Amino acid sequence: MSAKARAPRTSTRPPSPPISDELSQEFYRRMVMIRRFEERAARAYAEAKVGGYCHLNLGEEATVVGVMGALDDSDYVYTNYREHGYALARGIAPERIMAELYGRSDGVSKGWGGSMHMFDIASRFMGGYGIVGGQVPLATGTALAIDYRAGTEAVVCLMGDGTTNIGAFHESLNIAALWGLPIVYVVNNNGLGMGTTVEQSSAEPELYKRAASYRMPSARVDGNDPAAVHAAMRVALSSARAGVPYLLETMTGRMKGHSVVDPARYRSADDTARAQAGDPIAAFATRLLERDLLTDDMIAEIDREAIARASAAAAFAEASPHPDVSTLFDYTYATAVPNDSRRLPGDALFPAPPRPSAAHTEVMA
Repeated sequence: MSAKARAPRTSTRPPSPPISDELSQEFYRRMVMIRRFEERAARAYAEAKVGGYCHLNLGEEATVVGVMGALDDSDYVYTNYREHGYALARGIAPERIMAELYGRSDGVSKGWGGSMHMFDIASRFMGGYGIVGGQVPLATGTALAIDYRAGTEAVVCLMGDGTTNIGAFHESLNIAALWGLPIVYVVNNNGLGMGTTVEQSSAEPELYKRAASYRMPSARVDGNDPAAVHAAMRVALSSARAGVPYLLETMTGRMKGHSVVDPARYRSADDTARAQAGDPIAAFATRLLERDLLTDDMIAEIDREAIARASAAAAFAEASPHPDVSTLFDYTYATAVPNDSRRLPGDALFPAPPRPSAAHTEVMA
């Protein structure tokens, strides 16, 4: 169906109010919780309690809370593999997230998803995806389903800067613009696609401008300012709910390597120092101190509470049982699929042929 044949959506939502003092304080608490959780997760990985890959949101906390704080409970969220902070900000309990990192049955994906593949239908957190850009077509399809049902929800599709160079990104934006789908694409630009800078990999490094190819509104925002991200996200969501998809680029820093095992030797000492100096939590704390919304004692108490909660989450994960191997395939499909293979690693592809009997062996001899 062409865009001309599609009636525009109408939105009855009032303009977004400026961020309140209470929300500013809450954003700070959430940012600190994400920081301490991620630090505890990194420690668990070093202790060999977390398997597979593990990518942290260190340095991106302001973007995480600003984006997620603008969503309604009914909205859908798709992320990439750097997802722990987004799951926390969506309201999923730290204990369930940490248990998933540990591969335990009390985890958000019953221990079978791990760091990169969390999924929680109750909070409409539709998973992290290990394939770069794998979530983009799926999120667009969810937006199409909402439009087909004339729903009021919106979809938020999160990705890194490197994703904007794959074909599925452009195909999805084109379809969303043609069909007026209720979706916001959020590009978290930390300046590095793994170890390659945006300037080296993108002919147009101002990634929000790519939306112009599809006549889609877009904006670039300071990703180290949670209030700015929240305001920009509210504008983006309002547009998406009215049938005009939106591309939002948030500019952040990456305080560590691409994953916990990446020493980031491709970064200069000056670049690393700039990332550390741009710590969004310290910067936001300074602002709130200047506005008398925080005190030094409050900052210390918030930090203690976050450390205690992260430690409790790790203890919960440690005590959670491992999933039984018999449940490995229970969550592959939502409904039964004919000829679904349930072969475990190491199982023979075909049944072993019958062994000859002893009597048969003697006759042959």
